[in-house]
Amino acid sequence: MGKYNLDIYRGKTVLVTGDTGFKGSWLSIWLTELGAQVIGYSLEPPTKPNMFEATGLGKKHTHLLGDVRDEKRLLSVFREHRPELVFHLAAQPIVRRSYKDPRLTYETNVMGTVNLLEAVRKTECAKVAIVITSDKCYENKEPTCGYKESDPMGGYDPYSSSKGCAELVVSAYRNSFFSSKCGSGKVALASVRAGNVIGGGDWGEDRLVPDCVRALSAEREVVIRNPTYIRPWQYVLEPLGGYLLLGTKMYEDCVRYVGAWNFGPLEDDAISVEEIVKRIISYWGSGKYRIESSGSEPHEARLLRLDCTKARTLIGWKSAYTIDETLKETVAWYREFYKKRVSSNLYDFAVKQIIEYTTKSGLYADFPKIR
Repeated sequence: MGKYNLDIYRGKTVLVTGDTGFKGSWLSIWLTELGAQVIGYSLEPPTKPNMFEATGLGKKHTHLLGDVRDEKRLLSVFREHRPELVFHLAAQPIVRRSYKDPRLTYETNVMGTVNLLEAVRKTECAKVAIVITSDKCYENKEPTCGYKESDPMGGYDPYSSSKGCAELVVSAYRNSFFSSKCGSGKVALASVRAGNVIGGGDWGEDRLVPDCVRALSAEREVVIRNPTYIRPWQYVLEPLGGYLLLGTKMYEDCVRYVGAWNFGPLEDDAISVEEIVKRIISYWGSGKYRIESSGSEPHEARLLRLDCTKARTLIGWKSAYTIDETLKETVAWYREFYKKRVSSNLYDFAVKQIIEYTTKSGLYADFPKIR
């Protein structure tokens, strides 16, 4: 299908909810470098350290402090800034935390999505809205084949269930309020599902790569709970690139590209937790790990895979990095961080990694045009 020109974002006002989060920060950097007028809406960064502060991202775009559970505040942001494209990433993203605080999880992931779509509906400024959910939204029966977008929603734990619910909310709003004809005041609406996203700048709680980095940087053993669990690991820029490609398609054609989309890794990259830890230690250059389980861990799916035939066929998207390339790039970012570089250098290092990725993928034309 050739290379995609992402110039459609240049000069556009783009709202990114959850811009202080791991994926939200990377997406905001990419959009900023494309020339978009990025409006970030989020709570304070969820961890210390974090990607948002490490790169000085708050100085690069308009950042607004706010909670997606605050319907009035969110609506006021839409009315003031009139975003033309919306990427909704704000969420409670941790499975184990959803067991501790299920109400917060549902309020954020379900009602936060409702509030976002209500703001889109009432202001009629956005032409494109993309809601980021999770591969865990599916009713997981742990099949060996990957889940397709048409498979039923489900979720054993509160987090997974909340993401399945969010998908149903998106579908209902698309069918009820956002006509497929995309007439006056309508919007092209999609939901996107990725795998276990990894990359530099993530310090989230109860996440494997951050756990490894915290331990290795302090010269401690890495402790892993579920060594045999298999996840669809993928580099953070892989799904983000898919979202950006999809956004361009939806902006140009508001009928064909709505609906649900998977943006998962290569099948060979769905490997075990223990194998990921071994490879991270290898690229770090030193370190050890141990397996430790209390025997009373909360339920998590053992096996998750995504079928990305739709994205490959309709928009030509595919993964560019192998799991080893992904881990090399991830470790390289953290190594740069622990050199105690200033934020401007870390921002530039992130841009460098985006350029390297877009060059390797071959899907993106002339990035970046502004530097």
